[in-house]
Amino acid sequence: MLLKTILILIGVTFVPALELRASIPLGIFAYRDSLHWTATVAICVAANIALAFVFYWLLDTVIKWLRHRWAWFQRIYERVVARAQRKIHKSVERYGEWGVAVFIGIPLPGTGVITGAIASYALGLDRRKYYIASILGVAIAATAVTLVCLLGRHAAPWLLRLFIKEV
Repeated sequence: MLLKTILILIGVTFVPALELRASIPLGIFAYRDSLHWTATVAICVAANIALAFVFYWLLDTVIKWLRHRWAWFQRIYERVVARAQRKIHKSVERYGEWGVAVFIGIPLPGTGVITGAIASYALGLDRRKYYIASILGVAIAATAVTLVCLLGRHAAPWLLRLFIKEV
């Protein structure tokens, strides 16, 4: 049962639009009998950081392969990257990895390590800087989501019962 719970939390963390924004609440509320909330947070944070590292490496490998394989992909890639660089280059230049970390750390759909990896790669952010930014961003997101879950569980349990079915 414990291994199954851990694998479910890791699996939910690996879903691109969800990441730890969904796996931490799932673990805290649905699997509270199997895992203490600190273990849940640790598992989800470790899985999210691993996802960041693996996805950035895969993204780099796949993009390089596609750019060398097909000339049309190279042309499209250059246009997309140039457009992205024009839009957010000033912010990345000004804030660097801190800007990426805050973007990753905002616990909303459409942000997170996968989107952060794509944006960082498109802007040419150094791999090491992206890794630092993703670790910081995951820590920010995990802290925010955990605080909301724990405060909600203790401050307004009646409100949570409206949205979460008891398991």
